[in-house]
Formats: sequence, structure tokens, C-alpha cells
Amino acid sequence: MADGNTPVNNGGVARDQLRSIVERIERLEEEKAALANDIKEVYAEAKGNGFDTKTLRQVVRIRKQDKAERQEQEAILELYLSALGMA
Repeated sequence: MADGNTPVNNGGVARDQLRSIVERIERLEEEKAALANDIKEVYAEAKGNGFDTKTLRQVVRIRKQDKAERQEQEAILELYLSALGMA
């Protein structure tokens, strides 16, 4: 490694390894784009069935959080709303 991060090889081994890594990344990016499109379609279906997609996105985000993190954010939100006279 020349700078500690880049493999040095004048032969084809590092080149082949680099090509393989780049191709794997490209395949994963394609899969990610396909998944993003699938998610978009599910949200469109939900909207077509009368669900509010903004709220659905919020529900999905909240479900990703653990209970303690969610409770902390809810407490902070409640505090802010109270401070603004909105609670």
C-alpha cells in the first residue's frame, strides 16, 4: 500500500479486485434504486387507499427507533410545544 489506503500492484490482481468491488457496488446501487421504487409504489398504493403518506412515513421512522429513544423525543416535543403554548 502506497499511502496506507491504496493497494499497489503493477499486475492485474489489484485491478481485478478493484473492478470486482466497483461492479459489486454498482449492482447494490441498482438493487437500492429498485427497492426505493418499490417503496414509492407502496406509498402510492397507501395513498390510493386513503392513507396519509406523510403520517405513514413518520410512523415508519418512529418504529425504527428503540423505546427509550422514542420516549426521549416525545418528551422533548412535548416540552417544546408546552413552551410555545401549544400543548
